[in-house]
Amino acid sequence: DYAKAYNNRGCTYDDLGESEKAIADYSKAVELKPDYADAYYNRGCTNSKLGESEKAIADYSKAIELKPDNAEAYYNRGCTYDDLGESEKAIADYSKAIELKPGYAEAYNNRGYTYDDLGESEKAIADYSKAIELKPDYAVAYNNRGTTYSRIGESEKAIADYSKAIELKPDYADAYYNRGTTYSRIGESEKAIADYSKAIELKPDDANAYYNRGCTYANLGESEKAIADYSKAIELNPKDKEAYEARAKVYYSLGEEEKAAADEEAASKL
Repeated sequence: DYAKAYNNRGCTYDDLGESEKAIADYSKAVELKPDYADAYYNRGCTNSKLGESEKAIADYSKAIELKPDNAEAYYNRGCTYDDLGESEKAIADYSKAIELKPGYAEAYNNRGYTYDDLGESEKAIADYSKAIELKPDYAVAYNNRGTTYSRIGESEKAIADYSKAIELKPDYADAYYNRGTTYSRIGESEKAIADYSKAIELKPDDANAYYNRGCTYANLGESEKAIADYSKAIELNPKDKEAYEARAKVYYSLGEEEKAAADEEAASKL
């Protein structure tokens, strides 16, 4: 079965990061066996990895046409629709994946994320909670539910979820960052700084963590530390208008008007 051999070699190329060779092999497999659903699915995954969203959707759709009970194909097509901002189509695909595979925690999590993007917080929380019920060690679902709780002002629940995510995945930089923003919002500045610092330790190129820690330092009157953090945020993301504006404000408070004016000018060009 040459088609199967091409498909299998494509999988191996994929594992090695040789995406173009993988696609060539999957394409040969479907040429030899036009009803080869798995090869279409695999090529879709690789196209998705390469950012070829339209090609990925076409491949997943063909895989579904040939194998209508393929929950993973619906799930992955949903992810691709999500990437393209086609939320309603994404939700439909995640829902079909769940119908076919009721224990599909990842599909619940992703549908929750899409609901959250649409501002449907209650549905998002319900889906994240189901994902957690199905997979109690699902750190990402805890983090995502925390984000939704934070957005609707349920800060204590948000902090509890971020803390659980961190317990499950101690190197989870985003969960530290998110918990930091929630602590900052409720005036727990020292805890916020500790969380931003941990996020930076785990993810040293996170401009947002430096910016937010800078804001917290500024609120505490720690001007030099604030300037250092805003400066690092700008270094990492030179188009960060808010960081220039925030640093200008601190410079003005210190009487350094030339530096403040330079930052304001830089911000006005962004």
